[in-house]
Amino acid sequence: MWNKSLQPLMVGTIMIVGMSLSACNNSNQETEAEADTSTEQVATEVSDKATDVDGAVAEQGVPVSYNVGSWGSESVKPVSINELGDIQATFGSVVTTDENSLDYASNPATKYRFMKADAPYLDVIDSQKYLELGWYYANPTDSDKEKELSEAHAKKSYKLARQLMGDEGGQVISDMLNGQIIKNQTTGGQKIELAKCEFYSCMIIFNKSEAQVSES
Repeated sequence: MWNKSLQPLMVGTIMIVGMSLSACNNSNQETEAEADTSTEQVATEVSDKATDVDGAVAEQGVPVSYNVGSWGSESVKPVSINELGDIQATFGSVVTTDENSLDYASNPATKYRFMKADAPYLDVIDSQKYLELGWYYANPTDSDKEKELSEAHAKKSYKLARQLMGDEGGQVISDMLNGQIIKNQTTGGQKIELAKCEFYSCMIIFNKSEAQVSES
């Protein structure tokens, strides 16, 4: 039975419950606000760290500048794709020979290395069908010495390419160093199966059997 004497008590109870709910609501809102603020702070910190990392990477090294135009355009002695001795002479002295190597198509081949094992490599891989020239492609973070050797290797390859293909061969090396990938292209009488510079490696692969056909 509803009684007037109970009204103040009921009103007081309702007010207490309302205040409790309001306090809880305010507490939840404050917690959510704190969580949002915390999330924003974390996101800002991550963003700042990413910026720092990106900045550090950008400042770590300078790419090698290949000034191909200064490597000379004087005439060179032409070399046949099968004159292995003359090809080796352009690259220098053979340091090691691996007769159990493989060529581009996984056929038996011989690899001639012109640098010691702890130095940026310069190789000729020769098989019955393919001739491959390969050298170390320096990374921007490499040492000055490694970059110098990489550039020296490219310069020798530039000369040999001109010996094999004329001035067009020099342009092939220049294109490779500028990031172009060459596939199934005949240049200066030589069939280039693949030529590219990426991932620490430059390679130019000649298909000897097709070059012999074009020379006959």
